[in-house]
Amino acid sequence: MTDTVKNTLLFVVVFTLIIISGFFQGWNNAMFTLNMGIISAIMALGVNLQWGYAGLFNVGIMGFVALGGLAAVLVGMPATPGAFSAGGVGVVLALLLGVGTVVAAAFTYKRMLKGRNRNLVVTVILVFGFFAFRALLDPNVALIEAVNPAATGYLGGLNPYSVETYRENRWIMLIAWPIGGMFAAGAAWLIGKAALGLRSDYLAIATLGIAEIIIAIMKNEDWLSRGVKNVNALPRPVPFEVDLQSSAAFVERAAALGFDPVEGSTIFVKLLYALLFAAVLGILFWLSQRALNSPWGRMLRAIRDNEVAAEAMGKDVTARHLQVFILGSAICGIAGAMMTTLDGQLTPGTYQPLRFTFLIWVMVIVGGSGSNLGSILGGFLIWFLWVQVEPIGLFIMDIITSGMAEDSWLRAHLIDSAAQMRLMTMGVIMILVLRFSPRGLIPEK
Repeated sequence: MTDTVKNTLLFVVVFTLIIISGFFQGWNNAMFTLNMGIISAIMALGVNLQWGYAGLFNVGIMGFVALGGLAAVLVGMPATPGAFSAGGVGVVLALLLGVGTVVAAAFTYKRMLKGRNRNLVVTVILVFGFFAFRALLDPNVALIEAVNPAATGYLGGLNPYSVETYRENRWIMLIAWPIGGMFAAGAAWLIGKAALGLRSDYLAIATLGIAEIIIAIMKNEDWLSRGVKNVNALPRPVPFEVDLQSSAAFVERAAALGFDPVEGSTIFVKLLYALLFAAVLGILFWLSQRALNSPWGRMLRAIRDNEVAAEAMGKDVTARHLQVFILGSAICGIAGAMMTTLDGQLTPGTYQPLRFTFLIWVMVIVGGSGSNLGSILGGFLIWFLWVQVEPIGLFIMDIITSGMAEDSWLRAHLIDSAAQMRLMTMGVIMILVLRFSPRGLIPEK
């Protein structure tokens, strides 16, 4: 069996499983699985760019995904009436003061001679700059968060439409996706300048810690993204179900296909999302393949395999690592903006390392580290299993315990354990793949 035939069969099996789930669990569920599978595949592509191409062990993926989601809010939502006039200017000045403090400390550190005086001056600049920053920021933040706190309580976004009509501006969310990538790329540049000189295990610790800091800021800075109160009702690049259900032509077409208006509209909207997401995935896959097969891609793999030899050949290892770290993070940011658009809301409390870091790494490892096609396959397969294992496990447990008494402690324990089958299944899959196909289902050539 040739590689092409084997790879095709693997994708056919995965998509067949999604179709089968549509027959048993409804097409709404199948379309949701497909859409999230595409988004997961894009995240896996970004991580594969960093790890598969350059060997960078980044476990701060959720931070870059969250920044993409934040970009969707800041671009897609309208400005909160009265919020910027209340404290927006003060917040901007405080942020500029914070940046200026860091720049002044860095400039002083470089200009002064090494010694006690330099350390003292830099410390004084940072301490006084911090207190001045907080003294300017805090009162203005309080003014912004006091503006209609039940409904808004934050600055809002850049959507030029009014609060009443902003959801009619559908195409602005397509602009938010690349801006989400830019947000993640900017954060990656800052992180990379500080952390890429570290050894791989220290790089992992640093990226995880910085990702947690990003999530903590999003949860606690209400003026920026409403914190844990969440931002709802984002605009979307596809029609709303209610609008479709009020269209006589759509209702007639849905009835001809055997769907009621509610189910038909939901499926149609998710189908449109799938087409948009698939187009983005196709573009990113094509670009990734071009990069992989270019001299730049071959240089990255040479650095990954032997940094000392690459440096001896005159390659700037740190600069190339920074490049690929930024590009991979940008792809994760794009995926984060797409996911927030699909959800229609930003919920900072849902960004967890298990879902947005560990699971993405499982997708890359199972699919095939260094293989773009393998990362896409891993994204679809692992997401499908992540979604389906729990209901399948509950179904199996119901069959196993069908002969037990209703009040049996063993029956209750087995049924409750079905919720934990996700984690067990991910572990078993990784063990099997690493044992029988250690380079992944579609290995790097």
